[in-house]
Amino acid sequence: MAMKIEPFHAISVSGLAHRLKAEGRSVIHMEFGQPSTGAPAAALAAAHRVLDTEPMGYWSSEPLKARICRHYAETQGVTVDPRQITLTSGASPALVLALSATFEPGDVIAMARPGYVAYRNCAKALNLVPLEIACGPETRFQLTAAMLQALDPAPAGVIIASPANPTGTIIPDAELAAIAAVCAARGIRIISDEIYHGLSYSAPARSMLAHAPGAIVVNSFSKYFSMAGWRLGWLIVPPDEASRAVAYMGALYLTAPSLAQHAALAAFDCTEELDGHLDTYRANRAILLDALPKLGLDRIAPPDGAFYIWADVSAFTDDSLAFCKEILADTGVALAPGVDFDPVDGNRYIRLSFAVSTPQVEEALARLTPWFQARRA
Repeated sequence: MAMKIEPFHAISVSGLAHRLKAEGRSVIHMEFGQPSTGAPAAALAAAHRVLDTEPMGYWSSEPLKARICRHYAETQGVTVDPRQITLTSGASPALVLALSATFEPGDVIAMARPGYVAYRNCAKALNLVPLEIACGPETRFQLTAAMLQALDPAPAGVIIASPANPTGTIIPDAELAAIAAVCAARGIRIISDEIYHGLSYSAPARSMLAHAPGAIVVNSFSKYFSMAGWRLGWLIVPPDEASRAVAYMGALYLTAPSLAQHAALAAFDCTEELDGHLDTYRANRAILLDALPKLGLDRIAPPDGAFYIWADVSAFTDDSLAFCKEILADTGVALAPGVDFDPVDGNRYIRLSFAVSTPQVEEALARLTPWFQARRA
């Protein structure tokens, strides 16, 4: 029997936002975790060149795999063989491959709550059992080695995300090492979602591969590389599991988009342009962290990375979905309801994405400030 999958409620908020925009309303989209910038200029140029000169087709770029390996060597100091990499149609298919090719139906997969909605839903869709572990401010909304050690029995797998969605929190390197040690001792397979690597506001996030070479890593060109619409990601698996991952990829998705692979190879050489986006996010983060407490949103997860603010709105509502729809209708600012990321306590949280321009952040605050002030009054 098919498992029941809850909808992604931010999509309904976004649909309402687009309807309002079609009616002539001014809308600021802060509901989705996608950069408002496009692909870097050199990536676009490469795509135009390929469109003019090559017919393309089903293809998996060996030069791109080699470049990804070089990226891990340069940024993380870890060695990855190109044969360990499977190119995918975004991080979502990479997650599906990781779960389906690694676990058996009925296996328990631990994950933090709050966490990205697809972790729970993909596990359910694949007849796995998501075990959501409540994580609050005391652990910076992240799983810890102690939590995993305390689980009885041990789960078959765990999904780690650092920086995390929706909180932006980063797991310190020492804690990553402790998690890796517990998982090795208890036979827990690690899936590390590293899609927000490159988007950090203090120390860079460390790859789980530095501590657990057998970890399965999910990554993508959607966030730091600003190529969400190009639908290109990658999966890293241990060498002895590579052929299985490739087989699953071929059976489920054939190959990743050829055009995106050409563009992504060029994107690796666009560090200056891409780091400019990071500077914008850093400025937006600072503006929001200064302004939101003045609106009464003073309980915020520490956004070490990614481009999100996870804010407690329990002083205003116990229905975050209705709250976000009301804010959108009144102000034209689209935000994500917390129930997507936490089905238990998310009714009192919202997520704001600051992956927009700084003028848009400032305009959003100009609209939200009187709205919240009226609510507080």
